[in-house]
Amino acid sequence: MAKEKVEKDECCPPKKHHKMHGASNGFYGLGFVGALIYFIQHATTFWIGVYGILKALVWPAILVYKLLGFLKL
Repeated sequence: MAKEKVEKDECCPPKKHHKMHGASNGFYGLGFVGALIYFIQHATTFWIGVYGILKALVWPAILVYKLLGFLKL
């Protein structure tokens, strides 16, 4: 059984996972905080505030949608 494991390790080297998206996470994080503050400040009721939190989570999609509409693409 040990022999099978050695053969498998030799033929299949371990995979290395590199995560290189730190800058985009920081950009999204800052955008999320900014959108969250904006939407909560403009909320007039509790449920509008909850809706603002949900909008803050998806602000990139809203931004791209509005931009494409503006550019008429």
